[in-house]
Amino acid sequence: MDSADRSRAQAGGPAEVIVTDRVLTVPNLLSVVRLIGVPLFAYLLLGPHADGWALAILMLSGVTDWADGKLARLLNQTSRLGALLDPFVDRLYVVTTLLAFAIRGMVPWWVTIVLIGRDLVLAASLQVYRRRGLPPPAVLYLGKAATFALMFALPLVLAAQTDWAGAAVAHAWGYALLAWGTGLYVWTGLLYLLAARNTAREVPVPSAPSRSGSESP
Repeated sequence: MDSADRSRAQAGGPAEVIVTDRVLTVPNLLSVVRLIGVPLFAYLLLGPHADGWALAILMLSGVTDWADGKLARLLNQTSRLGALLDPFVDRLYVVTTLLAFAIRGMVPWWVTIVLIGRDLVLAASLQVYRRRGLPPPAVLYLGKAATFALMFALPLVLAAQTDWAGAAVAHAWGYALLAWGTGLYVWTGLLYLLAARNTAREVPVPSAPSRSGSESP
């Protein structure tokens, strides 16, 4: 419990997270910094092949990704913009990294196509919920585990390309986590698609209100 929640609890009020419309918050600034790092990361990886610097940016992105969520709770700065910006930057890093790795020959193209294609298909399936006025499906813990594995695998795969004593260990762990994360990512994608199909079958699309005999407010 953070200090703000503790004060509310002592005052007899419930400890809760308040989501606001604020834009200038510390977590949002961290997300913007991560976003700016995406093109720099791609340039370092594909231009001068400065893998060490690219790895540093990728690791810094992971640290700030953890920090902005933690600070949002500690500082009570959870915002609607942050809820959209943070996962967007996460996905952008994953897509950029996979494409750059495939171009460099670090991972097979089919892995990149499968992982990116999975996200595109699931993004399209969200229309099932929007048309019915429903929220997106609950996040599966297996999906979180898959993302966690991939977020660890990609820096290790990159670290395996650099000249250092632990390159062989990084290579083994990186590609093992990549294989495990890819399998879980595909499996959870199928589960999300199954849930969307069941929703489409069981929940009808609301009919549009008739305009006859009614006026617009």
